Amino acid sequence: MKPIFCDNHLLVLEKPAGIATQPDFHEEARAWVQEAFAKPGKAFLEPIHRLDKPVSGIVLFARTSKALQRLNEAMRKKQLRKFYLAWVEGIVEKEGTLEHNLTHGNFRAHIDAEGKKTILHFRRLETKENVSLVEIELETGRYHQIRAQFATIGHPVLGDQKYGAKERKDKIALHHHMLKISHPVSKEEVIFRCPASFV
Repeated sequence: MKPIFCDNHLLVLEKPAGIATQPDFHEEARAWVQEAFAKPGKAFLEPIHRLDKPVSGIVLFARTSKALQRLNEAMRKKQLRKFYLAWVEGIVEKEGTLEHNLTHGNFRAHIDAEGKKTILHFRRLETKENVSLVEIELETGRYHQIRAQFATIGHPVLGDQKYGAKERKDKIALHHHMLKISHPVSKEEVIFRCPASFV
């Protein structure tokens, strides 16, 4: 395991597709910290956000309770900027904003007028063979948000049969590739990047 970034307060790792953020990847990350820093007992390490099991990319962890508190507050204030790359079926518009209300149940997200407001912004980067590569910035971070919203407009993520993709694949073409935050201690803006294997 090679970190994208690590200091006394933060750990940034790339989660592979096919592993749950919690508890599996979380425990792998904790084991890495304990070995790398010869920590006696159980090292403090808490994820700030999660990625769906079939999604790859950046996961941000807090290494101290102070960092955890400040990053959770930043999440509540929507100060963490998360960017994803995805191949989706069909040719999407050059750019746009998707707004829906989502609920979730039975391990799926559902469009429902009574659900929570869900917003993302996207821009098309490339097209080929009736598929589009899009970069997505989340304004909200709901359960299965990207997957459900793009499926709703008729452009499911490639390989995501749960949300209507034509073909099922072991890994869906969705990757958290960039994260912009204010460092919880130094307050400086930091940008973490993680290239997608499918681009």
